[in-house]
Amino acid sequence: MAKTYIPEGYKAKLSVYETQRAIDYIKRYFQRSLAKALHLKRVSAPLFVADNSGLNDNLNGVERPVSFDIPGVGLDAEVVHSLAKWKRLALKKYEFYVGNGLYTDMNAIRRDEEPDNIHSIYVDQWDWEKVISRENRNVEYLKATVQAIVDAICDTNEALQDEFPQLNCKLDRNVSFITTAELEELYPDLTPSQREYEYVKTHHTTFLMQIGCKLKNGKPHDGRAPDYDDWSLNGDILLWNEVLGRAFEISSMGIRVDAQSLAAQLEEAGCNDRRELLFHKMLLNDELPLTMGGGIGQSRLCMLMMQNVHIGEVQVSLWDPETIRICQEKGVRLL
Repeated sequence: MAKTYIPEGYKAKLSVYETQRAIDYIKRYFQRSLAKALHLKRVSAPLFVADNSGLNDNLNGVERPVSFDIPGVGLDAEVVHSLAKWKRLALKKYEFYVGNGLYTDMNAIRRDEEPDNIHSIYVDQWDWEKVISRENRNVEYLKATVQAIVDAICDTNEALQDEFPQLNCKLDRNVSFITTAELEELYPDLTPSQREYEYVKTHHTTFLMQIGCKLKNGKPHDGRAPDYDDWSLNGDILLWNEVLGRAFEISSMGIRVDAQSLAAQLEEAGCNDRRELLFHKMLLNDELPLTMGGGIGQSRLCMLMMQNVHIGEVQVSLWDPETIRICQEKGVRLL
């Protein structure tokens, strides 16, 4: 069933040709700004990994990866959900040192995603990861990194509007930091998505922290795999989307697990069987660098800055017949 919402009177501000130019402009400008702000170098990344490597992102633990056999190699492979674990292994392999890191274009297929205005089965994002010291595994360092990313986003938005004056997306550089537990205290009778809406409606740029651990109601605010983010040192960057009138997640990120937090989170999530996978053994034996990292949605960022109402206006994907019908009736152009 389609979950597409088109506001009354909506009309894209750019033509097809201008849209493609703007997408190119945003991607080139932002990745340069991000790399400079966080001291990152671009690397190439895999589209798929071996299914027994433990390197695929398990997301909420229920999503099915697209898998296939490779007779010529003698392995079964999975299309990545994200590169959260692969990046950390790459930092060790490529001998990155403290304070420096990598970014890459990550393309994924999430077959079980429920498509709507902001979700697609095709995912494109900048995945980034950097080596940090033990001393920087703290909330203050996390917040400073979030502010640097938000500044890069706002710089890109301002530069885009110089190039395309018909665009006027307004973004706020001032970040409001709040934990999921504090958000639950503010809105105990609301669902997690409703809480985000109420808070971000007022605090237009928000970093929602500590996602994955259980709250007072016995449930986490949202699902988070237990083996990459430290649930006490992670979060989502949420921006207010004026066109859709909703909180709009642009990035999931965090300081990654060390041996101690990995062991605790595997236990809490009932995933102790993962201890036998190579990646997890290396983590538990302190053989991987301490890192932080995240993903920043490319199509999401383009959609927001170009003031589009549907993610299909900025990326090519597959949509159900009802979504296609609604968009055609409302004059929304799906690529």
